[in-house]
Amino acid sequence: MREKVEAALELIRPSLQMDGGDVTLVDVEDGVVKVRLTGACAGCPMSQMTLSQGVERTIKSHVPEVKKVVAV
Repeated sequence: MREKVEAALELIRPSLQMDGGDVTLVDVEDGVVKVRLTGACAGCPMSQMTLSQGVERTIKSHVPEVKKVVAV
């Protein structure tokens, strides 16, 4: 499942990088994906929306067995 999540992150990563941010995969455990928002995303007030509406939505659409995506 980790490989599928990495592939999904590669789809959203260019959008984040255009705004000066990025996302890295920390861990995948029991259907929970842990990511770290970096760069401009780390301190952005919209980071929760980016996480839920961008990162989580993309991952879940490509890896349906994912239950939740959390930032660490």
